[in-house]
Amino acid sequence: MKIAILSRNARLYSTQRLVDAARTRGHVVRVLDPLRCYVRIAPGDVAIRYKGKPVRDLDATIPRIGTQSTFYGTAVLRQLEMMGVYTPNSSDAVLRARDKLRCLQILAAQGIAMPVTVFGDNPDDTGDLLAMLGEPPHVIKLNEGTQGTGVVLAEKRSASQSVIEAFRGLYANFLVQEFIAEAKGRDLRCFVVGGKVVAAMQREASAGDFRANLHRGGSAKPVRLSAAEQRISVLAADALGLGVAGVDLLRSERGPLVLEVNASPGLEGIEAATGVDVAGAIIGLLEAQVQAGETKRGVRRAKKNAT
Repeated sequence: MKIAILSRNARLYSTQRLVDAARTRGHVVRVLDPLRCYVRIAPGDVAIRYKGKPVRDLDATIPRIGTQSTFYGTAVLRQLEMMGVYTPNSSDAVLRARDKLRCLQILAAQGIAMPVTVFGDNPDDTGDLLAMLGEPPHVIKLNEGTQGTGVVLAEKRSASQSVIEAFRGLYANFLVQEFIAEAKGRDLRCFVVGGKVVAAMQREASAGDFRANLHRGGSAKPVRLSAAEQRISVLAADALGLGVAGVDLLRSERGPLVLEVNASPGLEGIEAATGVDVAGAIIGLLEAQVQAGETKRGVRRAKKNAT
């Protein structure tokens, strides 16, 4: 296969692991900075160029699109989709996951359990908004924050109101969620590939913090998931249309709760903690899906020729 990885930095661990896994399996792989791609859009004539040369004959692409390049990166990914290139995570799926509010609304519509969440805009409604949520502590988070940035724990209602006012003063979009105390600063990262959890780790916040993100100094270890945790992880990824996803769960008194779904989950932490070749599993998914697509096209051609 000919594979493109959309990534701003070819030296990043996740990008390099995918390159190595693809080449180990005999595939041709190239890293493309999405911001250096540019496109031509015309009826029946879509094209993409990279640093002055045409991009063509690709079988598959893996998007590793960061939050700072979401708009442009997904536009490039959409162009590749229009050219018939397979991707495990479509541009629309990436956008659904990147917007936390939209993601939670989709999951809720599918009946997938999550922390109670509220969202509002007008300062006059803040009191009633918090009343809808319940008693503090409250978790207030930016709608497009990543790796634990833009997440604040407010232990009193007055603190919640102050943080909300500060975020509104910055014209930021944010959510307010219930705090799951029984999680005790731990969460689960469940790595879903092709409708199956291929690896899982438990992350624990560093002393004095409630965020379990490894980028915030948290620690990680492999964990055995319950059947319910595996099921909800797969359902969450499927609801968003993601073939590759990092689903973050909290263990609560009412069962597993989906905290977040990541469309470009990092590989370094999960591979180090579990020893699982996650990059290889992703390349394996591409192999299976591209082969299935070629088989379907062959069947259609045979039927057409027979008529």
